[in-house]
Amino acid sequence: MSMGTTSADTPLLQIAHQQPDAAWLRASVEDALDPELPIIDPHHHFSEHWGGYLPDDLLADGQGHHFVATVYVQCGWQHWSDGPDAMRPVGEIEAVVAVTREANLRQQKTHVAAGIVGYADLRQGAAIDEVLAAQVAAGDGRFRGIRNSGAYHPSFKHGVLPRPMPGLYRDAAFREGYAQLARHGLSFDAWIYHPQMAEVYELACAFPETSLVLDHIGGVLGVAEYAGQSARAQAEWRPWLRRLATCPNVFVKLGGLGTAVFGYGFAARPEPPTSTQLADAWRPWMEPVLEHFGAERCMFESNFPVDRSAAGYGVVWNAYKRIAAGAREEQKHLLFHDTAAQVYRISSQENRKK
Repeated sequence: MSMGTTSADTPLLQIAHQQPDAAWLRASVEDALDPELPIIDPHHHFSEHWGGYLPDDLLADGQGHHFVATVYVQCGWQHWSDGPDAMRPVGEIEAVVAVTREANLRQQKTHVAAGIVGYADLRQGAAIDEVLAAQVAAGDGRFRGIRNSGAYHPSFKHGVLPRPMPGLYRDAAFREGYAQLARHGLSFDAWIYHPQMAEVYELACAFPETSLVLDHIGGVLGVAEYAGQSARAQAEWRPWLRRLATCPNVFVKLGGLGTAVFGYGFAARPEPPTSTQLADAWRPWMEPVLEHFGAERCMFESNFPVDRSAAGYGVVWNAYKRIAAGAREEQKHLLFHDTAAQVYRISSQENRKK
């Protein structure tokens, strides 16, 4: 199973929103492997996009696996509709706290959104300090970091998130805002496409005091000019992966490969892949990350509901467990729980919830 199965002439708007139908998803179910292994899912969203996804959907999806906590990552959901533009993302933090409060009181297994990563327009420079303080205040003690998407490709004109400016992470105003993160003890999630890995490396080197999390293994493209060109993509991606690994403040999320821009096109297949098929497809991309970063700087992620385009939630986590099957027990605990707990400051007390 090779990367880049989506045709080069597939309309990019179709790629951005490719999702399977309900019957396809219902068929994507497996019994949980290693059901006692504690997991923190460090990357999921709530939204009305992608068919809708809220705490009850996430909890239902996680049945059978031992999810102790999750981390919500911004997707532009429920921003305030008025007020200063820079302050409007505070609405997303308020909404996440509100929708998870009842879910966390009702059940004691999973602390949903034990960590929250929001959005702030760091191009506001030093003035973003007020926005960051407001998000920390709104976050119910759970606000952990900021994500600004730098994922830019000239062909991708549409999507759920606004298209960023080219070279965002090199912008002087952005970096002035980025410098404020350390003052608030916040991390940064970087979502880019692999031709932009140099920008992430430069950013990590310039701000070594700020933990930087590379989302989705660096967004290796498998569409547009990279359709059917996985060897080319790997040759471009891997040298920058090695360079990033020399930055001790950089961590990597292993996942997101169900996102349509990776080019697998699973959602277009008549039947969903099994966890064995997913593991075989994804292992060539995850093993180099583990080789360069080690388990202590890697964490598996769901990227749900976006990655429903690959398989059901439990099937995706079974695929990760298959990929990690040969690891030592302490390495498994790092990959599935401990690294995320460290980066997003999720304590065992938070795992148990109030």
